[in-house]
Amino acid sequence: MISMTILYISLFVIILLGASIRILREYDRGVVFTLGRFTGVKGPGLIVIIPLVQQMVRVDLRTIVLDVPTQDVISHDNVSVHVNAVVYFRVIDPQKAIIQVENFHMATSQLAQTTLRSVLGGHELDEMLSERERLNADIQDILDKQTDIWGIKISNVEIKHIDLDESMIRAIAKQAEAERERRAKVINAKGELEASKNLLEAANVISQNPIGIQLRYLQTLSDISGDKTNTIVFPFPTELNKMFNIK
Repeated sequence: MISMTILYISLFVIILLGASIRILREYDRGVVFTLGRFTGVKGPGLIVIIPLVQQMVRVDLRTIVLDVPTQDVISHDNVSVHVNAVVYFRVIDPQKAIIQVENFHMATSQLAQTTLRSVLGGHELDEMLSERERLNADIQDILDKQTDIWGIKISNVEIKHIDLDESMIRAIAKQAEAERERRAKVINAKGELEASKNLLEAANVISQNPIGIQLRYLQTLSDISGDKTNTIVFPFPTELNKMFNIK
């Protein structure tokens, strides 16, 4: 009878010790509540709590990678895009992370989604595509300020993809093609203008020297003589009449 009592007491002590002892890793902290009241943050290492009187909530202090689901965003210039991002954050105050918010992971995720839509919705599509680093910094700054009361530090925000509808992709491609054609026409027009100026300058120089006109005429004849056509019709300049005494 006594041996059975000792056995039961031993089992009770073992169970009590098992329920009292906690081992926390280097990156873990334990938020301890005694009869419902916060009594401190413990860890890392071996800690002991009083069963049925104290409770402990484990908090991971490592950086958490939060994948923000794809959000439908209407840009400032009324373009519909699909955007997703990734947020890197960590708990710097375990007490606030447990007491100030019910589920800090879920709360951070929801806040990141709404902030992503709000920030990107205030910018045009061109800004989303060309100024991604600045938008990342803006979103990070807003999230960091709002999660500070939860004891959370937002270390980085990265916009991963900005996807457009097929119709919008085709419209952008047409716009880009039209822009390329416009630039090509401008370049051709500038080239023609420059060429016409050069021709005008050359004509002015040649016109001041009759011998130069004649040499240019002879050079032109030499150039067209290599043509495969059988008949060549060319004007006879009146200046040559004087050279050959033709009346």
